[in-house]
Amino acid sequence: MGKPNKPKFYVVWKGHQPGVYASWDAASRQVSGFPGAEFKSFSSRPEAEAAYLGAYSSFAGKDTKSVKRPLAELERIGVVLDSIVVDAACSGVPGPLEYRGVSLRDGVELFHQGPFPDGTNNIGEFLAIVHALALLARRGDSTTPVYSDSRNGISWVRQKRCATKLERTSANQPVFALIARAERWLRDNPSANPLLKWETQEWGEIPADFGRK
Repeated sequence: MGKPNKPKFYVVWKGHQPGVYASWDAASRQVSGFPGAEFKSFSSRPEAEAAYLGAYSSFAGKDTKSVKRPLAELERIGVVLDSIVVDAACSGVPGPLEYRGVSLRDGVELFHQGPFPDGTNNIGEFLAIVHALALLARRGDSTTPVYSDSRNGISWVRQKRCATKLERTSANQPVFALIARAERWLRDNPSANPLLKWETQEWGEIPADFGRK
């Protein structure tokens, strides 16, 4: 038998009804659909109650992961489970860049590229989206959505142009070669697949996240 799940307590600083909640089901009702919701999980009630008396800014980003919703909950609020979720990771600006795509429904990694030298996170997000669209095109699939948590990445793909301000160097030539290839693919292959924004504040970290925050 596996180890039982440890109980968690959830603080909602900004939501429909702020407070401390003993289950994610109860807490999620307070943050779902609330613009700019502020919430976080804690391992004990005393810790959560003490945090509630403080400011969200004192705790934001200090856990390795944001609270993640179960797939059934995501589906209930309208997230398409039969989709590809993508993310990028970059250590420094610029820095070693990698990106990947994951099947949301079953968590299977579909592709993982890199690391490439001297890239940026926005470039990685752009490349990840294009890679996912190209993968779906090879399958003859024009309906499966692609989710990204990057507004820049989504915007650049829709414009069919990676609007990075990164300076070209001898070290990052492989990155710019990938950008040129991706831009050509977008120009030559109009895609009908829905390109959707992953709402991290409401849904937790995108499941393709590299977990390095």
